[in-house]
Amino acid sequence: MQTKTKKLKIKTKKGPQFIDITEDIVDFINKSGIKDGLAAICSQHTTAAVKVNENEPLLIEDMTKFLEKLAPVNGAYNHNDFKRRTVNMCAGECANGHSHCQHLLLSTSETLPIIAGKLQLGAWQRIFLVELDHARERQVIVQVIGE
Repeated sequence: MQTKTKKLKIKTKKGPQFIDITEDIVDFINKSGIKDGLAAICSQHTTAAVKVNENEPLLIEDMTKFLEKLAPVNGAYNHNDFKRRTVNMCAGECANGHSHCQHLLLSTSETLPIIAGKLQLGAWQRIFLVELDHARERQVIVQVIGE
């Protein structure tokens, strides 16, 4: 059994943003030499998710509106009350309670099978990094395990 790991660094432009990272992952799997196993794709952030879905522009608009409806940017979030909040604060802290709540609906990671050297995605499935907050550099860990 082998394990290969890569850290992808992705510069986002805005939140929300659906960034198709499928080709980066497929390329890494091809170079890994692993023919049968699993690929784990994991965001290292609580305001950026990894999700499998379809890369169709109107659907991405729909998904963006859906997230905004369930956790609006201008909603009232205790996390954004910097007079009361004292935990996990850093310089330049932004009001991003909405992006944490949106993340609850998505996920930090996806795990997908590799069979005969090919990542097993359905006809329209793509892998996205979903930026939920604001423009910045994000990191995604891709780990493939198998033989």
